[in-house]
Amino acid sequence: MANFDSIQQRETGLQQHLNSAQMTMIAIGGAIGTGLFMGSAFAIGFAGPSVLISYAIGAFIGLLLMGCLAEMTVAHPTSGSFGAYAEHYISPLAGFVVRYAYWGAVVLAVGMEVTAVGKYMAYWFPAVDPWIWVALFSVLLAAVNATSVKAFGQVEYWFSMVKVIAIVAFILIAAYVVFGTRPKGVGFDNYWVDGGFFPNGWWGTWVGVIVAIFSYLSLESIAIAAGEAQNPKQAVTRAFRTTVLRLVLFYLLSLALMLAVVPWSHAGTDKSPFVKVMEILQIPGAAAALNFVVLLASLSAMNSQLYVTSRMMFSLSRGGYAPKGLSRLSKNGVPLGAIAVSCLGMAVAMVLNVLKPEQSLELMMSIAMFGAMFAWFMVFVTHLFFRPRWLREHPGQKLEFRMWGFPVLTLVGALLMAGVIVTTLFTQEFHTTMLVGVPFLMVLVLVLVYALWYRKKKVTP
Repeated sequence: MANFDSIQQRETGLQQHLNSAQMTMIAIGGAIGTGLFMGSAFAIGFAGPSVLISYAIGAFIGLLLMGCLAEMTVAHPTSGSFGAYAEHYISPLAGFVVRYAYWGAVVLAVGMEVTAVGKYMAYWFPAVDPWIWVALFSVLLAAVNATSVKAFGQVEYWFSMVKVIAIVAFILIAAYVVFGTRPKGVGFDNYWVDGGFFPNGWWGTWVGVIVAIFSYLSLESIAIAAGEAQNPKQAVTRAFRTTVLRLVLFYLLSLALMLAVVPWSHAGTDKSPFVKVMEILQIPGAAAALNFVVLLASLSAMNSQLYVTSRMMFSLSRGGYAPKGLSRLSKNGVPLGAIAVSCLGMAVAMVLNVLKPEQSLELMMSIAMFGAMFAWFMVFVTHLFFRPRWLREHPGQKLEFRMWGFPVLTLVGALLMAGVIVTTLFTQEFHTTMLVGVPFLMVLVLVLVYALWYRKKKVTP
């Protein structure tokens, strides 16, 4: 089998303009979005205050994932990322399925983010149909991605910076209220009302992990962006070391304080629970300001996710698994065709907002979830193949970044992800996840098998 250099060579042409600070913010920008500001309400509904354990388990899985990805990415920085690694270290079929499953999932996640944008805009413009906002912001962010990777990186950096500042401010304000002024009805006693810390038992806590994993989606974008980083090995290593810690702090601290201010049973899904906190605290203008921040959060996540889907489609095209035109680059080094086809999720979101405006967010989250979780599972599987083969092919060399606890922790990550995926089948809210996802994977396999058979038949005399 050819070495990995041939895969890296075919994916050349993208411009390397992203620095390590932008790489970190791309990952944070993708992961701090609807999953935290709106998705956390779903998780709280399942787990109650024990959602803190749910997100801690999700963070542990994310930490293991980042360790595996960082090791492979530092060794082979390329835009095809874990899809290219699966192709080389497992089989072309594995690489094909992983990339298409991930592309399909994140395309729909883009649609989910822009669906949330419609809900946030309703805070100020309740009489305007949500699909109008979906269309408007879809066009704007597609234009940003189509300009250049440098423009994307700068916009994403400042989007994410606003989110980080806002979350830090929220944590400080909530901490002051919980530990300082302590108005009536606010405090950690809220953890024990309406059924206690585990109102739905350990099962509810475990189901909450499903939403937590979806919330952390886009951690893997660091690896995809490595193909356009100025110094990929240094940037990936630095981003890995800072991103997970920041996300854990942001998610767990903000949720812990939010649940002390708002009883878990009041954290509904009609608006962001973070906005509800500000309404309860009655800080003048704070709820509107935070609604603006969560709007930017979704736009940032959408921007980041559109970027990674376009690069994954670019990788598929360069590998011969998608039309060649999708990998053609503009003069600024941007795959315009891949960006255009990756806007499909926005179109789906627009249709759902017209047909089922009340259920659109839940439907998009459920459908998108399988491909993303499958991709995370395959990262762990690929890493099990990667380490021993890389060491065989590079005798006497050392990996510049090594995932600790191999193979035990890699196996733990794979088993936890498999458990989360199977759990979706036994929940009413995410029951369609596997029912849609598994047939989707089967269609991908059949299409590839047919393509290989047809191609072989065509060249056989």
